[in-house]
Amino acid sequence: MKRNKNLPLTETTYYVLLALIEPAHGYLIMQKVEEMSDGDVRIAAGTMYGAIENLLKQKWIKSVPGEDSRRKVYIITEAGREIVELETNRLTKLLSTAKLIGFKGENYDEI
Repeated sequence: MKRNKNLPLTETTYYVLLALIEPAHGYLIMQKVEEMSDGDVRIAAGTMYGAIENLLKQKWIKSVPGEDSRRKVYIITEAGREIVELETNRLTKLLSTAKLIGFKGENYDEI
């Protein structure tokens, strides 16, 4: 199977796409990413808006109408969902391979 040229995703991109399974504005995305990553990934405002612009260009997210006209709201697209699925499968394969050869890591049994 040929690997997708867009993989691997950066950790930030992966989390942003996951955060946009439901519509959200930039600040809420930043909060969701920090929460999902248990504080391991924190996105600065400038990085957030650069990431949004990049994801819009790739058509992995799109802008949707929001309740507050001062805030732009985004949601993941079907193409974005597909790339998240591919990346999740790639990461799962890596973890499965490590388990298969007997590599013991912290909390692997929970996954």
